[in-house]
Amino acid sequence: MNPFLKGRSAFNLTLILGGGLVLSSLSFGAEGNYFQSADVFELEYATDPQVSPDGEQVAYVRRSNDIMTDSTRSNIWVSNVNGSEHRPLFSSPDNFSSPRWSPDGNRLAYLSNVERGQQLYVRWMDTGQTALLTNIQLSASNLSWSPDGETIAFTMSVEVDEKPYPIDMPEKPEGAEWSPAFEYVTRARYQADGRGILEPAYTHVFIVPAQGGSARQLTGGSYNHGGSLSWAPSSEEIFFSANRSDNWEFETREADIYGVSLDGNIRQISDAPGFEGMPSVSADGRLIAYVKNDDKKLAYRNRFLHLMNLDGSNDRNLSANIDNSLSNAQWDGNDGLYYQMTVRGVTQVGHVNLEGRHREVAGGLGGESLGRPYASGGYNAAAGTIAYTKGDFNRPSDLFVLVDGVEVRLTQLNEDLLGYKVLGKIHEIIYNSSIDGEEIQGWYMTPPDYDSSKQYPLILEIHGGPHSAYGPHFSAEMQRMAAEGYIVFFNNHRGSTSYGERFALLLQNKYSSEYDFSDHMSGIDALIEQGIVDEDQLYITGGSAGGIAAAYAIGLTDRFRAAAVAKPVVNWVSKVLTADSGIGQINNQFPSLPWENIEDYWKRSPLSLVGSMSTPTLLMVGTEDRRTPISETEQMYQALKIQKVDVVMVRIPGSPHGIAGRPSRLIGKVENILAWFKKYQ
Repeated sequence: MNPFLKGRSAFNLTLILGGGLVLSSLSFGAEGNYFQSADVFELEYATDPQVSPDGEQVAYVRRSNDIMTDSTRSNIWVSNVNGSEHRPLFSSPDNFSSPRWSPDGNRLAYLSNVERGQQLYVRWMDTGQTALLTNIQLSASNLSWSPDGETIAFTMSVEVDEKPYPIDMPEKPEGAEWSPAFEYVTRARYQADGRGILEPAYTHVFIVPAQGGSARQLTGGSYNHGGSLSWAPSSEEIFFSANRSDNWEFETREADIYGVSLDGNIRQISDAPGFEGMPSVSADGRLIAYVKNDDKKLAYRNRFLHLMNLDGSNDRNLSANIDNSLSNAQWDGNDGLYYQMTVRGVTQVGHVNLEGRHREVAGGLGGESLGRPYASGGYNAAAGTIAYTKGDFNRPSDLFVLVDGVEVRLTQLNEDLLGYKVLGKIHEIIYNSSIDGEEIQGWYMTPPDYDSSKQYPLILEIHGGPHSAYGPHFSAEMQRMAAEGYIVFFNNHRGSTSYGERFALLLQNKYSSEYDFSDHMSGIDALIEQGIVDEDQLYITGGSAGGIAAAYAIGLTDRFRAAAVAKPVVNWVSKVLTADSGIGQINNQFPSLPWENIEDYWKRSPLSLVGSMSTPTLLMVGTEDRRTPISETEQMYQALKIQKVDVVMVRIPGSPHGIAGRPSRLIGKVENILAWFKKYQ
């Protein structure tokens, strides 16, 4: 950091161009050089890197927040792997995403909302000319070029008419204004968070000529054919994953690998119980790599990397000795595969040969989750070049490449903002849970200008899932908390992923419980023992599964001065029968149906502990949340009111489960939490 930024006195620096035009105004000192709410609108991050077939260029999506539209904008940039010729292909208020190189590297397919929905375009890289290839009613996804460069495959939802019975209504007079037509729900999976009540539709595989023409549907039937697509080298068959069982709505962990020819003939390739997906065909067309997990009725299962012949024979597990979930397999010629997995909260790229020998290729991926420090990141490989997105605790993700074993950083997207900020710093802490001695990994962020001789108030921030993972990554929310003088503690409690299947299943049939509660409290006590935390100034927050844990915790202890519980589940009986994820949770997270043994659900519900709650509580939820429906929050609000506990319910209009999905909502979320905690300092 520059020496003149040190110290606590504040001053302003305004840059003025000719004619008196103000270019920017930067504030330094006690407030201005800490991370502020408005800084959220200035953040950018890299995602979806795609290496050209010759390994010489990388296209990627650059995402930035737009203060005028309160949205995140996506544009496509490209750079040579040595960092030269770094420039935008598209940079406008419209969104551009999913760049995919043609096999010869001369064209780039992409999606854009310049027209309605997400239409498919192709750009000729030598001239910059573009062609609109589709004129579809709904959005395309999962783009995949045929090896001969003649065709592009994609997936798209197709709406169908599924009225349960005919009904006769009188004819509406011309000009009459009647109530909207009735809606009919007939499916078990009838809703989705962020989409609301679903129109009857199925996802199918389509193809369109790469030079333009009519899109043609290849798959049919009342099934969904989603996920990644992979072509046979002959360009005559496309491989995908689907559950084509008539019972698919009730089978949340079942899918097989299929192939569809260009004339629409479908053949089934795998048929093992469980999920087989993400197929990737070798360049010589002999083998299909895919990921697989079994169908055991448990909340978490590892996904293993498998190989099989194109007819489904000679199936073998390449990662049987790795206690982790692998994904995003990409061929390295015909002799091996790259893949990614998350280890102790940090994503890495690995490589395996066909004999099953593994090695790590690149590490430190992450930084694509701006709000909270979830594990994230992605990569792409071609011609010996590997491109990936990588960040750290004080920067969101940038674009990196690995060429001949040498890592090169291609972007510094936030240096113009964060290079002039004093940020909170992250420290790792390893400790044992007091309930049974289980080792827990956690981190704590200290405030800017941290003084080790002082004690600070502490915020415990609990991740969602619970089968997910935090890591030592950038977090706008936590930087805001640290800037207000808090130590922010977060951990990967039992049930978190990236520590193996046993650890992830330690909360089977018991989330939330005194076990994950002990994991959190033991970490807090370890920090108190270090002498850096004021034990009389403890606060707790979390969202989704973290909201469940926060709500459960204040039913077990009164050590927290205040709680901020975001989008929680408080009553598992009502949750699994009203949420979009209920069927899967009934199948895998509980030992029985709710009406068979209601006690299994009730003892996991924070509402069962409401009689012991006295902690002032802020509740926060999106009005359109269908993952943890707003009725959950309303139940807890009313119960706490009856208990005469100080409680406020913050309702976020129009927001689904992702209440930080727009920049202003991210800001509003953390500022409400900070204001509530300040009230009880």
